[in-house]
Amino acid sequence: MQWRYNVPMTNPHTQATAHMLNGRVVADHLINALAEVTEAHVAQGRSRPGLAVVLVGDDPASEVYVGHKIRACERVGIRSLAHRLPASVTEEALLSLIDELNQDEGVAGILVQLPLPEGINAAAVTRRISPSKDVDGFHPTNMGLLAQRTPAIRPCTPRGVITLLNYYRLDPKGQEALVVGASNIVGRPLMLELLLAGATVTIAHRFTRDLKKHVGRAGILCVAVGRADLIDPDWIAPGTVVVDIGIHRDEDGRLRGDLDFERARQKASWITPVPGGVGPMTVATLLQNTLQAAGIIPADFALKATHHNA
Repeated sequence: MQWRYNVPMTNPHTQATAHMLNGRVVADHLINALAEVTEAHVAQGRSRPGLAVVLVGDDPASEVYVGHKIRACERVGIRSLAHRLPASVTEEALLSLIDELNQDEGVAGILVQLPLPEGINAAAVTRRISPSKDVDGFHPTNMGLLAQRTPAIRPCTPRGVITLLNYYRLDPKGQEALVVGASNIVGRPLMLELLLAGATVTIAHRFTRDLKKHVGRAGILCVAVGRADLIDPDWIAPGTVVVDIGIHRDEDGRLRGDLDFERARQKASWITPVPGGVGPMTVATLLQNTLQAAGIIPADFALKATHHNA
């Protein structure tokens, strides 16, 4: 199966503004492909895979994210099994539920929506999920396998970024890549994904000196800090591929990323919009990981992009 898409064949160093890395388009292609695979699996008389989504408390943002994931499950044909627990639930009770889900053969994947309420150790919860059902890819076993260049289930957002780059034929191999932000969820595993893809990777964090110099050297710039306007777009070298992973609401209530998009797109060759960039890829990759955990697709499942010029 192949992706077909249109790519303007212009010189990125002379164009007026960047081309869009359209995560919605790529996520739709991936979800449609996963739906085909799922229905073929079920048509053979096999059971439909199930994803258990555990939501603790009533955080509004978490409710929105879980809603996106449940609707995406419906598109692919995955059974979504929602478990909503009060914020007052004890860590022991939450771990007991995870133990039950680990043993449930009808559950291919387990996702515990973060953040968790105070008093619950998120690391302990992550470790309790069976690595084979860890569709977020956060378990130390899965992170370790990625570090050892033998990935199994991979963290969703970093894997989604690589899929997005591959779709637009932006090969990281040999490129100078900078990841700004060293979180366990995005920054560190994204560094490992880019390294696996052949990039020379630098990761910047709160102790980094002369961030401007590092930004100016990058051919691929990935920003995942969760802090708006940390990076001045004037630092970006012309032709850089920019992946903005942050998301915020501005004073007018509009969603935006870590970067000033309008200024950054004047320097970049390709750039992710916010919203509509990395976010949809994260959700689609979660479903990819679920089918992988169910044994329906292999770990190296991928769709090959093919240039189809307008």
